Amino acid sequence: MTTGKTLLVVDDDPQLRQLVRDYLGENGYSVLVAADGPAMWAEIDAKSVDMVILDLMLPGEDGLALCRALRARSAMPILMLTARGGETDRIVGLEMGADDYLPKPFSPRELLARIKSILRRTHDGGGASAAPREFRFARWTLDVGAHHLVDAEGVVVPLSTGEFRLLKALVENGNRVMSRDQLMESLAGREAGPFDRTIDVMISRLRRRLEDDAREPSLIKTVRNEGYLLAAKVERGG
Repeated sequence: MTTGKTLLVVDDDPQLRQLVRDYLGENGYSVLVAADGPAMWAEIDAKSVDMVILDLMLPGEDGLALCRALRARSAMPILMLTARGGETDRIVGLEMGADDYLPKPFSPRELLARIKSILRRTHDGGGASAAPREFRFARWTLDVGAHHLVDAEGVVVPLSTGEFRLLKALVENGNRVMSRDQLMESLAGREAGPFDRTIDVMISRLRRRLEDDAREPSLIKTVRNEGYLLAAKVERGG
C-alpha cells in the first residue's frame, strides 16, 4: 500500500541512501536520492517532493546552508540527519528551519516514526482557516502569516522557524505553564530528552528578541521544575 508521499534523501553515503530508500519504499513511500546540494535542487526542480531528509555533513554546501536555502524557498518539511550529536548542531538545525533532527546512527524504524510524525504535523491542516492571524500581547504583535514580530512602533522583528513555533505555542497558552516536553512537541513533534537543553537555549533567544531581561524576565517566566509561561494578556486577531 502506497502513502502517496514522495521523500528525497540527501546523503553522500551511498550505502545509507540505498538502505533508507529500500526501507522507506517497503513502507509505501516513493523515495528519491541525492548525494549533494546540486543533485538535491535538481530533484526538487524536476519532481514533486513532499519531504526532504537532509544530512548535515555533505560535500560542498553543507546541510545547514541547504536547509536555510530550502526553507527560504519552501515550507516543505525537513528532517535533519546529523552524525554529530552536539547540542549546538541540533539547535542550529532547528533554527535554520528543520522540522526535526535525528542523530546517526539511527534505526530505520525510528526514521520512519519521525517521518510519519512530521508529515502528520505539517499536512494536517484541519481548522487552519479559523485560526487567528495574529496574537497581541504586551507591546508586541505576533504575525502568524508572516512569521514575525512587530513592536508597538511598527518595527518588524524577523523570527527563525524555531523561534516562531516556540513563541506561538506560548501565546496560544498565555498565562499557562508549558512544560519543556509540551514546548518540544510544538517545536519538533516529540518530547525533550533528559539532557536536552534545546528549549532552554531557544527561550533565551526569544527573550532577547522580546527585549525581556534574562535575569528578571517579565514576559517569559521560568516556573521552577515545571517549565515556562508567557505572563501577559493575549488578544487574538484575525
